[in-house]
Amino acid sequence: MMETSDLSSLLGLLCPMFVLVDEQGQITSVGPTLQKLRPEQPMQGQGFLDLFELVRPRSITTTAALLSLAGAKLHLKLRDEPRTALKGLVAPLPGNKGAIINLSFGISILDAVRDYALTSADFSGTDLAIELLYLVEAKSAAMEASRSLNLRLQGAMLAAEEQAFTDMLTGLKNRRAMDVLLGHMASGNAPFALMHLDLDFFKSVNDRLGHAAGDFVLQQAARIMEEETRSDDMVARVGGDEFVIIIKGLIDQKVLCSIAGRLIDRLREPTIFESETCKVSASVGIALSTQFSTLKAAEILKAADQALYDAKRSGRSRYSFFSPTAGSITDPPSLQGSPQPRPGISGQ
Repeated sequence: MMETSDLSSLLGLLCPMFVLVDEQGQITSVGPTLQKLRPEQPMQGQGFLDLFELVRPRSITTTAALLSLAGAKLHLKLRDEPRTALKGLVAPLPGNKGAIINLSFGISILDAVRDYALTSADFSGTDLAIELLYLVEAKSAAMEASRSLNLRLQGAMLAAEEQAFTDMLTGLKNRRAMDVLLGHMASGNAPFALMHLDLDFFKSVNDRLGHAAGDFVLQQAARIMEEETRSDDMVARVGGDEFVIIIKGLIDQKVLCSIAGRLIDRLREPTIFESETCKVSASVGIALSTQFSTLKAAEILKAADQALYDAKRSGRSRYSFFSPTAGSITDPPSLQGSPQPRPGISGQ
């Protein structure tokens, strides 16, 4: 008769999820793949019925009854967690020397992959489990490729949306983004202020030094406006040299005066482009959401534009608040700083 070690080696090749038990039901050898289900718990030397619970047939509770089931199919579960379900086939050895229990077709392929990371290398080359594993692996690869593609598509969509709402010259939000946020703010209950800012004497920079200088001035102005506002506020370029700032949750006129004053002071500071001095200033019109009983986006934009017009008419380089009853209110120059002359640059 074949030696036990030789039999175990042969079974390991043909059905690597085998269990070899003696006549007392003690495990004398176990297939390498089956042992992977409990890598820290050697099965050899333990009782088969101590490791495995028979689900069907339920009447089998002894080793003798188990060994009598020649050719019978068993439904089993491991007794400890995870309680993987298995199916087995009993093949008694000659001379009542025990039995071979083949579990090769018994494990769920999903359990094999999820709980034990088994691969095709863990099964016999003729085992149907290999075909199922190939399908599972192919499905996993396809799902991973699909997830990767979806992530790339989502990233591309986000990038496209961001680009659609961004002014490419300054990096600020554009008119479309401003319209979306302003519509949302106008329909909500949270108070906010809207500043309409226009660069004074900007056309003179373009005419004297060219559009490259004008672009540089716009970029510097955008940087200043972002530095003087909070991250939750929106700064948008809505025209050539026109900007809108939406300041969320703030309607305190004293604070708004301070913000507008800092913007005007910093924007009137000369900038240097290719050794040439560029001088502009800024006029600001301010409207508050609380000035309207029924707020519409177009109304507050119009109000801020009217206040901006009054600031320009009053001498530029200043700010003005919209007043629903008395027209716009422009603070005196003593509160803002007097408009600065622009030597060598004509006004607009």
